Amino acid sequence: MANQKQAMLYGLATVLLWSTVATAFKLSLGALSPVQMLLIACTASILVMGVILVILGRWHLVFELSRRQYLQSMGMGLINPCLYYFLLFGAFDRLPAQEAQPLNYTWALVLAYLSVPFLKQRLRMLDIIAGLVCYSGVVVIATRGDVLSLTFSDPLGVALAIGSTLVWASYWIIATRDERDPIVGLFLNFLCGLPVIAVICGVTDGFDFSLNVSLAAAVYVGVFEMGIAFVLWSFAMKKAENTSRVSNLIFISPFLSLIFIYFILGEVIMPSTYVGLVLIIAGLWIQQLKAIRTMKAAQQ
Repeated sequence: MANQKQAMLYGLATVLLWSTVATAFKLSLGALSPVQMLLIACTASILVMGVILVILGRWHLVFELSRRQYLQSMGMGLINPCLYYFLLFGAFDRLPAQEAQPLNYTWALVLAYLSVPFLKQRLRMLDIIAGLVCYSGVVVIATRGDVLSLTFSDPLGVALAIGSTLVWASYWIIATRDERDPIVGLFLNFLCGLPVIAVICGVTDGFDFSLNVSLAAAVYVGVFEMGIAFVLWSFAMKKAENTSRVSNLIFISPFLSLIFIYFILGEVIMPSTYVGLVLIIAGLWIQQLKAIRTMKAAQQ
């Protein structure tokens, strides 16, 4: 049953978890390579999602899918977790957290643009304006405020971050045709992706893991960012009487994340980060204006 108060609590809990992961990424990458971190996080995520499925009484659904859906799990597993997190962790490995984290938030705008050719949706003027505002923020952050020079602090790191938004948006477009239970689907995607990650890790950086802060941070990412946060957000959407109010909570996350980055990682937050982040959030807000107006009109 819908319960807006519970939905908001689930949403706030999710936002709090999302706000910590940029810091956890950097802590983990202090001693682990991106692929080692992904292997540990993916394993932890599979375990926690398996436990959640048992608690929710949905474990039996893992074994009741069609052959096509199991093949779908293999294909989607190559996208998420494999390709998406390879790119995302690679970006965080090269960029300061205060730069990589805001760039990743542009995936929502990418999703709107990719929906035009793949979902046959119309490109609105608001989408174009939102893109100009949003990506002006990307340029401010990527150039660290030296916009006129167009010299990126780390071109490859920026490319990996932007690439991750393309992959993540593409994943959600494919997921619009996914008929599996959301948690079951994510569990199977990660389960199918794990062997690929393990092979790549074995032939590149190996399995030499030490019990330290980096290992603990990688487990934290798997348990909370890849697992529990997804479940909490799905609960929030299911309970919501007004989904726009819950969805707007995500705008808190990047600013809250900067607090953790400053106090835990010790990164000095540059003025360009604040300016760029405000532009990115403004662009995303503009992109959502029509949906917000439509929802308000429907509720009147």
